[in-house]
Amino acid sequence: MSWSRRLSCRVDEIREGAWGAREHQRYYKANKKRLNAEYKAAQRAGEIPANAVVGSNGFGLLPWLLLGMGAFSNLFHGETPNAWIGAFGLLAFNSLYIYVAFRAFHQKTRDALSTRVALVLMGLVTCGLAIGYGGNWLLFFPLFGLATGAVVRLPHLRWVGATVTVVAGAASVLHDGWGGLDTAYGTWISTMVTAAIMSLSEAVRQLREAREELARRAVEEERLRFSRDLHDLLGHTLSVIVVKSEAARRLAPRDLDAALLQVTDIESVGRQALTEIREAVTGYREGSLSTDLDRAASALHAAGIEPVVRRSGPPLAAQTEVLLGWVVREAVTNAVRHSGARRCEISVEGSAERVRLRVWDDGPGAPAGTGTPAAESDRAEEPVTAPAPAPGIGGTGLKGLTERLAAAGGRLEAGPGPRGGFVVRAELPVESVTPVGSAGAGADAPR
Repeated sequence: MSWSRRLSCRVDEIREGAWGAREHQRYYKANKKRLNAEYKAAQRAGEIPANAVVGSNGFGLLPWLLLGMGAFSNLFHGETPNAWIGAFGLLAFNSLYIYVAFRAFHQKTRDALSTRVALVLMGLVTCGLAIGYGGNWLLFFPLFGLATGAVVRLPHLRWVGATVTVVAGAASVLHDGWGGLDTAYGTWISTMVTAAIMSLSEAVRQLREAREELARRAVEEERLRFSRDLHDLLGHTLSVIVVKSEAARRLAPRDLDAALLQVTDIESVGRQALTEIREAVTGYREGSLSTDLDRAASALHAAGIEPVVRRSGPPLAAQTEVLLGWVVREAVTNAVRHSGARRCEISVEGSAERVRLRVWDDGPGAPAGTGTPAAESDRAEEPVTAPAPAPGIGGTGLKGLTERLAAAGGRLEAGPGPRGGFVVRAELPVESVTPVGSAGAGADAPR
């Protein structure tokens, strides 16, 4: 049963006299925490708006209609000539005022043409009644100013408010002399104060919504950062462990020392992976491109692929090294898993402004049926350039890296190389300060 339905049932029980006043009060006190919890749960479920504000509707403007009681009293006591015209005008003004008041609290309805037309008609009715009768009927001008302030916003508020004030002053002076300027002043005050209060209320509501949205995005970004880093770390590390385990199994029958060396590497990779996972959990992980290049060469060598690593240029910022390290990890992991290559070249070239990374392998790709569907199809795709990641860029890993580099002002290209095989190119500004966890998805899928 929904929260609103439960509340309706409670109201029906009270109306039917099932509980007395004391019993109801005692019940509320005893179940206050549970009822509050149900209310919050209903908010989270969308049954009640989370940003609902008490009084944020037209009912808050209705009490001001009491200003028209003087005109109603004149009608009731027969002090108004052509009473049927006055009665019709009073009914029309009140109807238009209520219509405008209830549409003034939401921007979509407030800016609607029908609301503006209703406000103009209200102004015409106000002028007709005030000029025709004077006296208590002049008090409709402050009411009209209140409705104007509820609907009109800057920059139009200045000239609209001035126009309403001048018209109110002219009509009041016509009937009451210079003493009628009090009505003009009251009209101006009601217009501006109402507009200020409505604008402040909207600003508070927007700030609350923005705060909730920022909190929600912060949670989502942190969850994304953690899942992506953990995904990337495990994808690469497990691939290296699998390759080195296979190498150790092949070497064990004929070269025990070489097999033990591979096992030692497995232990080292596992320990380092544990450290990196802990750092990823706490959000303080900083990668080293040199370390990633060394691991890439070790993984390629264990997989029977000849590694060729070249690096030149000035030292790089920590975030730039982290991003390029991810590219090296992903490209080498895919080469080990799916390329069938015999040679893999990794080159890093830096300048004063940009740094470029290139990873090329001479493999034809995984034989049909041996790799994943993404691996078999993506090797044949044309290269695609960031920042618009598309299906042609490859699997999940390269798509995520494309988004990461694009967020840092760089780009990523992946596709068949000019000498055959497959090539991944990355380019970044030398000084990149964009957080690593700003965009993208995890990476262990083939390209």
